[in-house]
Amino acid sequence: MLPDAILLFAAGLGTRMAPLTQTRPKPLIEVAGKPLIDHAMQYASDLSVRVINLHYKGEMIRQHLSGQKVLFSDETTQILETGGGLRHALPLLGPDPVYTLNTDAVWAGPNPLHVLRDHWDSARMEALLLLIDPNRATGHSGQGDFAADRAGRLTRGPGAIYSGAQILSTDHLGDFAEPVFSLNRVWDGMIARGGLFGVTYPGRWCDVGRPTSIALAEAMLASADV
Repeated sequence: MLPDAILLFAAGLGTRMAPLTQTRPKPLIEVAGKPLIDHAMQYASDLSVRVINLHYKGEMIRQHLSGQKVLFSDETTQILETGGGLRHALPLLGPDPVYTLNTDAVWAGPNPLHVLRDHWDSARMEALLLLIDPNRATGHSGQGDFAADRAGRLTRGPGAIYSGAQILSTDHLGDFAEPVFSLNRVWDGMIARGGLFGVTYPGRWCDVGRPTSIALAEAMLASADV
């Protein structure tokens, strides 16, 4: 089945984006005239269930999205990381599979969620990660996160960059006793079972993690419009 629900991760402290995040959460930092959360929301406009998790200055995000069809997963008392945050939001998201999307990146090209949707195969995939060729990435350094075989099955290692967008089954989120854990641990189990897959995004992508990345993202978007 194709997913119709998404969790947008918006609970982070935005430490790398300081000092801009002293007065607002990172999802409200503007790129090309609109907040990062609005860039992310536009990709999810055709989904029935849209959930945003909140922690740092979460009330500002609530107010910004007032009147829109969106649900909030409150992590005010304790930030739960990606795995714990997704598990906490499951009562709002409903049956899996679900999309997740980081809100600190912008894209130039097709809707990233549609790329995932068009390659999703629930019969053989536990998760499908949207990957970026390092040559098409802006504002990101490092050797990449995953290597793929010819079938698209992933293992850890230098290669493509994880973009922050995925579809995944939530069946194994209950395997962890602690409330706070990373999705990296969930992916490691999927790798061991042969169920973690990836597809490469055909456009460009910018990681907006630091103040200096804002100009890079805006230049990328401007060049894509030409």
